Amino acid sequence: MGFSYKGGSEELTDSVGLLISILVRYPEVSTVNFDPEKQLLKFTFIYSQVLGDNELASLKGKLLDSIEAYNLLEGKETLLVAINHNICDNLTMIEVQRDVQSLAQEEISLIVELFRQCLNSNLVTEENDRLIEEDAIAQEEIIEHMLQCIKGSVENKYLFAFREEGRVLVFNK
Repeated sequence: MGFSYKGGSEELTDSVGLLISILVRYPEVSTVNFDPEKQLLKFTFIYSQVLGDNELASLKGKLLDSIEAYNLLEGKETLLVAINHNICDNLTMIEVQRDVQSLAQEEISLIVELFRQCLNSNLVTEENDRLIEEDAIAQEEIIEHMLQCIKGSVENKYLFAFREEGRVLVFNK
């Protein structure tokens, strides 16, 4: 997946860089939003079929339990963890909302891995060459650094990022 930034006269902010890095590192994440007012990240995953109520409840339970256990082990208290879903045609879109203050890169990895394990081959994933291990580690370090930078920042742009044909696109709403 290539990277180029066309932002006119604007600089690449930490929040824009964070969204780009998340989508480059985790092809399972379909979209990611940043709400600077609420200091909130929203990750969207797409399941290629309609998930039943029991399957959704099981997935949500595993995600919430895992996030709670991770933060308990790290000695952190979460401000917001929310999981919502929408059915659109034959797809299930699952959104995980997390406050930036208590979020860490390792938790993002945990969430993505849970989706990978629970939804298997039906998780819609960008077709690309998997990052080699060194690149993956570098992306994770960038994500952690940018997460630290945006905690408590006073950015005012609501950002929306997604992939299209191997490129990451970021827009402000």
